[in-house]
Amino acid sequence: MKKAAAKRTAPSTSAAAEETAAKKGTAAKTAGTAGTAATAPAPPKSPKSPKPSKSPRPSRSESRTALVRRARRINRELAEVYPYAHPELDFENPFQLVVATVLSAQTTDLRVNQTTPGLFAKYPTPEDLAAADPEDVEEILRPTGFFRAKTRSVTGLSKALVEQFDGEVPGRLEDLVKLPGVGRKTAFVVLGNAFGRPGITVDTHFQRLVRRWRWTEETEPDKIEAAVGSLFPKSEWTMLSHHVIFHGRRICHARKPACGACPIAPLCPAYGEGETDPERAKKLLKYEKGGFPGQRLNPPQAYLDAGGRPAPPLGAG
Repeated sequence: MKKAAAKRTAPSTSAAAEETAAKKGTAAKTAGTAGTAATAPAPPKSPKSPKPSKSPRPSRSESRTALVRRARRINRELAEVYPYAHPELDFENPFQLVVATVLSAQTTDLRVNQTTPGLFAKYPTPEDLAAADPEDVEEILRPTGFFRAKTRSVTGLSKALVEQFDGEVPGRLEDLVKLPGVGRKTAFVVLGNAFGRPGITVDTHFQRLVRRWRWTEETEPDKIEAAVGSLFPKSEWTMLSHHVIFHGRRICHARKPACGACPIAPLCPAYGEGETDPERAKKLLKYEKGGFPGQRLNPPQAYLDAGGRPAPPLGAG
């Protein structure tokens, strides 16, 4: 019986020994693997994904309601940034404004403002300009470029004012656009700023910005005017134009927008098209935002109170 018991316990002892040996082998293998891992070079790090922009772009599937809300919020933000926004052409009456606006084509308001004092000093009324010698007018308007065509326009509209409107600038769109050189853009500038009648001024700055903001995809001025006008109450149209144009001249430039200094970056689908670094963006700012003179020789007092400086006259150093 004792021998039988011994035979029965032998296999158990052998199994235990094999189990122990197996454990030692596993431990050694694990240690070897650990040693290899310790000396092997670390795998290359995967490139970091770009950080999400602090100014998320509105979705292209933006609803009409969301678009209206975003557009109106942009206008409110710009109104806070430019509470002194105004037409940047110097004028004292509707006649001076319509002439200055016609002259502003293909040049800056600054250049027009530096030129019109001499023009209006010599020809203060429509009657005077209508009877002027074209060569004399051309010489005055030469700094504005395209001076021959502009001379024909301003003398022609002056004659039309004398012959058709008793020398007075009309306050109706349908009458203004009949004047030589006067289109809808010029007419709305005059109506909004000389007569207080709402209008949207679709100049190059306005066209650029409203498309960047995805307010419209239209490219023709008339269609842009209608599309943007439908987003706002009519009473806001004139000041909306000033806000957008001010922003286009100062921050949202055509070639290199100062995105990093833009107050409406979180609302802009085009954020990132320009300089996003805040310090470098600040160096791109123009006019009063960059500490430079504005475009008017005689700006409104609110502009001066906000730190804006008047432009120098023609020929000043």
